[in-house]
Amino acid sequence: MAIVESEDRGAQGASVLERLSGELTGLRKSEQKVAALVLDNPHFVVESPMAVVAEAASVSEPTVMRFSTSLGFDGFQSFKLALAQALALGIPVTHSALRADDDIATVSRKTFDHSISSLDRARRYLDTDALAAASDAILGATSLLFVGYGASAVIAKDAEQKAALFGIPCSAPEDPHQQFMAAMTNDPGTVVVAISNTGRTGLVLQVVDHARERGMTVIGITGDESPLSERSDISLIVRTFEDTNTVTPAVSRLAALVVVDVLATVVAMRRGPAHVEDIRAMKRALAQFRSDDETA
Repeated sequence: MAIVESEDRGAQGASVLERLSGELTGLRKSEQKVAALVLDNPHFVVESPMAVVAEAASVSEPTVMRFSTSLGFDGFQSFKLALAQALALGIPVTHSALRADDDIATVSRKTFDHSISSLDRARRYLDTDALAAASDAILGATSLLFVGYGASAVIAKDAEQKAALFGIPCSAPEDPHQQFMAAMTNDPGTVVVAISNTGRTGLVLQVVDHARERGMTVIGITGDESPLSERSDISLIVRTFEDTNTVTPAVSRLAALVVVDVLATVVAMRRGPAHVEDIRAMKRALAQFRSDDETA
């Protein structure tokens, strides 16, 4: 059975602005006025006392208090603190959509806001129990096979570069036929890390199916519950705010790269002090190697 996150974990991880975007219909009409003000001008709400917010939303102060408690906060001040924390991480994608008339500075700010809030969302929703299970599987493996196509192939190749951290041979064949052959010929000691943000890439699913038939453990890295997560022994769900309507997706790759970094670091630390010292010695030697190369 695949290891996935619970609904409670996701609900608790959602930021204030993210929750408000999906909970307007659950509020009283008067409270919806406060919510609309928060979504339209969150910085104003953070900087204003309750009386000013009530006046701006055309409601009473008790309504502002009820709005705060309806969202699970002790009062208006604790709500403002959570809102300020959400703003510090960048405005979510629903509030930072690109417009045709945006200037370069605005495009830059919105793009960074989008990426920062997406990384934070991935962090909040990530199941640490699944991470622990994935590290257990890798610690018991003889080799790692990373599989991904298109944008996910970039993540797979980056993961291959972390072989020193994982402490076992790693491969990430770029050719689909090579990936298929690896899944058909490796022994059950190999762990397959299959990467697909949609979780529906047919070639990835075929490799996964054949790997499991050979007795290999499959770790799936995907953006949501999907055919890949269902087929995986261990599923790492990496939730982001992804927008494919205007530009090529980037935030899902950024988040997946960070998750691979976390997984590699956890595995390296769990291998013990001797392994960590070997990595440090390798890095010192690599720095000297680069210095000698530049001198030459």
